[in-house]
Amino acid sequence: MNISRLHFAHLPTPVEALPRLSKTLGGPRLLIKRDDQTGLAFGGNKTRKLEFLVAEARDQGAKTLISGGALQSNHCRQTAAAAARFGFECILVLTGDIPEQFSGNLLLDHLFGAQVVYVTDRKDRDKVLQQTFDRAAEKGMKPYLVPYGGSSSTGTLGYAFAVKEWMEQNVDADWVVFATSSGGTHAGLMLGQRVFGYKGKLLGISIDESEEWLKTHVSELASSASERLGKRIEFTASEVLANADYCKAGYGVLTEPEREAIRLFAKHEGLLLDPVYTGRAAAGMIDLIRKKFFKKDETVLFLHTGGQPALFADEYANKI
Repeated sequence: MNISRLHFAHLPTPVEALPRLSKTLGGPRLLIKRDDQTGLAFGGNKTRKLEFLVAEARDQGAKTLISGGALQSNHCRQTAAAAARFGFECILVLTGDIPEQFSGNLLLDHLFGAQVVYVTDRKDRDKVLQQTFDRAAEKGMKPYLVPYGGSSSTGTLGYAFAVKEWMEQNVDADWVVFATSSGGTHAGLMLGQRVFGYKGKLLGISIDESEEWLKTHVSELASSASERLGKRIEFTASEVLANADYCKAGYGVLTEPEREAIRLFAKHEGLLLDPVYTGRAAAGMIDLIRKKFFKKDETVLFLHTGGQPALFADEYANKI
């Protein structure tokens, strides 16, 4: 198995108990996997994926990393940082209007030297992203397209190995709960579970996609990524555990459940969540605890995927 990888994430990330939050909620034993501490530009889950993606870009002789996302994309912030660290140019295609001043992740994108292309309407982003890639290729910039959220068969490997990591940390959790959107983290966890023999259940709380889409996409992505580790493993949609009950407000729309989750983690554990991903996933987990979805004697591991710079973005600051 010859997999190209750059090692720059701060691994293994810690696993911590959340005793005060567990007591407050009166539910199962809670643990947290601190992937907000992966070390690259305030950390986050995309760093694990970028270890494989940037290695692939390097191996292909690329000189420019190109990716896209929302205006406050955590993925794009980490991509821009990785580009700066390893000497690539970086172009980001971001959905949103040009702000009067930069804040949160967008401020960091510019600090890392990324060129930003703004797209007002999200439905035009794919087209503009492709046009941006094509122009860069024509100019001889040797671009490498980093997929949304790093969610390709290459990027997915990051979370397959994350499962191996927490098993080596002797984490024995009945459930792992995490935010899921573009599917790469979700698919990687499923692949790692199968390859390394993890016995717990993996529950993705959707940030913006339907349960049906996630089940189909994640199973296909996990199957595709498995070929990178050896013989193809066929994952089925029925194997994917996803809950889309908490994303009806829309992507990045801060509602009271997210606010409450952020406050509870801060007040009882001194931990900061972000308003888009971990805030929503934690809100879903808290609601499920209150509904007795998890048994009181079970252990639930919450995967903290980072994103805290968005707390300081103009659209979220002072609204939590």
